[in-house]
Amino acid sequence: MELKIISLIVFVLTYILFVIFSNNRTLISVISAGIIFIIQMFIIKNIPHSFLWLLTAINWNVMGIFVGTLFVADIFMKSKFPAYIAEIFVNKSKNVASSIIMICLLTGFISAFVENVATVLIVAPIALALAKKLKISPMNMMIAIAVSSNLQGAATLIGDPPSMLLAGFTKMNFFDFFFYKGRPSIFFAIQIGAIASTVVLYFIFKNLKEKAKIVAEEKILSWFPTILLILLIIVLALSSFITSENLNIFFEGIENSKVFSDIVYPNLPGIICIIFGNIALIWEKIAFNKSIRKNIASVDWDTTFFLIAIFIMVYSLTENGWIDSLSVNLSLVIGENILFGYILIILLAVLLSAFIDNVPFLAAMLPVALQMSIKLNINPSLYLFALLIGASLGGNITPIGASANVVTCGILKKEGINVSFPQFMKIGVPFTAAAVISAAIYTWFIWRF
Repeated sequence: MELKIISLIVFVLTYILFVIFSNNRTLISVISAGIIFIIQMFIIKNIPHSFLWLLTAINWNVMGIFVGTLFVADIFMKSKFPAYIAEIFVNKSKNVASSIIMICLLTGFISAFVENVATVLIVAPIALALAKKLKISPMNMMIAIAVSSNLQGAATLIGDPPSMLLAGFTKMNFFDFFFYKGRPSIFFAIQIGAIASTVVLYFIFKNLKEKAKIVAEEKILSWFPTILLILLIIVLALSSFITSENLNIFFEGIENSKVFSDIVYPNLPGIICIIFGNIALIWEKIAFNKSIRKNIASVDWDTTFFLIAIFIMVYSLTENGWIDSLSVNLSLVIGENILFGYILIILLAVLLSAFIDNVPFLAAMLPVALQMSIKLNINPSLYLFALLIGASLGGNITPIGASANVVTCGILKKEGINVSFPQFMKIGVPFTAAAVISAAIYTWFIWRF
C-alpha cells in the first residue's frame, strides 16, 4: 500500500477516534504520528532522511510561542492580578447582570494574551464566589466565561493555538493581527464579533437585577508577572520590524552567519517566547523557591505533544498531495462564486469545530484555503481569516467543542452541576451565531476587494 493512501487512512481513523475517545486525543494523535513516521522510514529506507522529514514537519515557531507563553501565563495567573481585577469589576458593577458582562469582558481581555484554559481557571473562582453570594446557579455564568475566552483567543498571535497555527502558516507577526498589509486585521473582526455577542449575553442575563458585591479577598502577590507579560507583548510587536537583512548584519562575522540568520528569522517569535518563558521559570524559583522541574512538569504538555503530532500528520497529507486534491475538488464545487466559497468555509469550520478539535481541522484546512484562493485569484487572507473565525468560534456551540468548555464543565461538575448539551447550547448557539456572522461580514468587506 502506498504511503499516500496510508497517510489518509491514519488521518481519518485518528479523527474518528478523537470523536469516540475525546479525553485521549493526545495519546491517539501521538500514536498516529508515530505510525506515519515508522511506515515512512520503512518505505524510504533512509533513516537520516526520515528524521529530517520529521523535524521539517513540526512548526517549531508555533511550538516556541505556545510553550513559552504557557510559562509566562502560569506565573501571571499565580500573581493573583487577574482575580484581583475581577473582584474590583464585580464590586463596581450596579447589578448581577452588569457584573457578569464585566467578568466576561475581562475574560476576553485576558484570553487575548493567555491560553483559554488558563483564562477560565483564572476567572472561575470569582464567578463561583459571586454565584454563592447571591445564591444563584453558576452554570450560565460559567458557560458565558468559557465562550468569551474562546472568542478572544483568536484576536492575537499568542491568544490560542489556532491563532499560532495561522501565524506560523502565513508568517504573520504579532502586529499583523492588528493591521495586515495596510488593512485592519483579524483582531478587529473579533472585536466586532465580541460587541455582537455581548449584546446576546446582555439579553440572557438582563433579568438578574440584584446588587452584586463580593468580599475582596485577593491580594496581588507580585507585579513582576504582569510586567513580564506586557514586555512580551511589546517585544513581539517590535520584532515585527526586524527583517532577515537586519539579522544578517547582526550575525555578521559569525561563521555560517547566513545559515544561522535563516534559521532564527522565521522562528523569531517562538525564540522570544521561549526566552520569556525561561525568565518566568527563573523568577518563580528566586521569588518563591519553587522547583523549576515541577513547574516545567505542571505546564500543559498534553496540548504541546498533541500539536506536534498534528503537525506531523498534516505534513504527511500535504507531502502526499491530499491537500492539493481537496483544494481542487472544493474549487470545482464553488466554481467562480467567491462568496459561496467564503460562506462554505465558515460553515464547515463552525459545524466541524463544534464537535471535533479545531487544531487538526485548521492545520489541515489552511493549505486548502490557500490553494483555493490562488485558483480563484483572490486575496488569500479572505479565506484564511474565514477559517480562523469559524474554527475558533465554532467550538463555542457545544460543551466538547473546545478545551475551555470541557474544563468549565469539569469545574461545574465538582460543584454538583452536570451541564447537558441543550443547556450549554442555549448560550453557545446564539453567542456563536452573533459573533461569527458579524465578524464574517466585517472580514468580507475588508478583504474581498
